Amino acid sequence: QVQLVESGGGVVQPGGSLRLSCTYSGFTFSGYAMSWYRQAPGKEREWVASFSAYSTVPNYANSVRGRFTISRDNAKNTMYLQMNSLKPEDTAVYYCQARRDREYWGQGTQVTVSS
Repeated sequence: QVQLVESGGGVVQPGGSLRLSCTYSGFTFSGYAMSWYRQAPGKEREWVASFSAYSTVPNYANSVRGRFTISRDNAKNTMYLQMNSLKPEDTAVYYCQARRDREYWGQGTQVTVSS
């Protein structure tokens, strides 16, 4: 059974940093595309960053490139999102997703950027 659990959200001031974690179980990383998405209040869920299946090359949305870094630790079954230089517009619930023949989602973790 595939499970994804996000953690690490919180409240941070503009310019600050947070590191999100997504711990997964029930599958091996290889063969799955792994992604971070976010959803701000009143907006649609948007893609943030990802690894394609069988690839170690990260991909980023233009809005976060240069500020966010996606990484993973296969030994710990965990994917990370290091978020630096945070802006108020980064405020959202952040979700991790695993996708192969279908999509699997975590429950989300709230990130609030506010002074």
